[in-house]
Amino acid sequence: MKREIIQTQDGSASIFIPEWNESYHSKHGAIQEAYHVFIKNGLSLFQGDSISILEIGFGTGLNAFITLLEAEKNNQAIAYVGVEAFPVSIDEVSKMNYPEALNVLDKKNIFESLHDSLWENQNQLTSNFSLTKRKQFFHEISDVNQFDLIYFDAFGYRVQPELWSVVIFEKMYQALRKEGVLVTYACRSIIKNAMLEAGFSIEKLPGAPGKREMLRAIKK
Repeated sequence: MKREIIQTQDGSASIFIPEWNESYHSKHGAIQEAYHVFIKNGLSLFQGDSISILEIGFGTGLNAFITLLEAEKNNQAIAYVGVEAFPVSIDEVSKMNYPEALNVLDKKNIFESLHDSLWENQNQLTSNFSLTKRKQFFHEISDVNQFDLIYFDAFGYRVQPELWSVVIFEKMYQALRKEGVLVTYACRSIIKNAMLEAGFSIEKLPGAPGKREMLRAIKK
């Protein structure tokens, strides 16, 4: 499918798929959405702890990059696993302006290393942050009790409802340790019900700009 580079409302870049009328990040602001959903309502719950994170939809690397920056700022050890079946191209990566938009141009080489690093290997990118990229479909995930936090950043239910099914959320539940947390930008009733059926406890939280609500799920 054709993919186009767009600029979101906070000045940060994203990728748009015209055929689906779907973008990788919120058009209201890629960076502000990432910080609101995944840092404020996810990572911040684990301040000071060494944790393992699973990202569902590695995509542009934005979520991994801001998590790496948080790990460095807070001197927090993070082992990060990003799952992606269809990696973005090097040309697309070169057009993602996140180091500039985040005022961390000195970290541009680290952002590029997120994409240059070998797949299926653990890559120690900084003293606090390791990255393992796995090229696989979400239904192939079989981890058990491995992660403290999941960033669930799949394409929306409207275009890929199968990624938001009970079957997928059961895999997420199994992948988390007890008291583990899953956060996502979405908040449809059908998604909430799938999470509940998979065993999660659910919280509705205020959404990022442009969205009324988001979901946080906890494995009790």
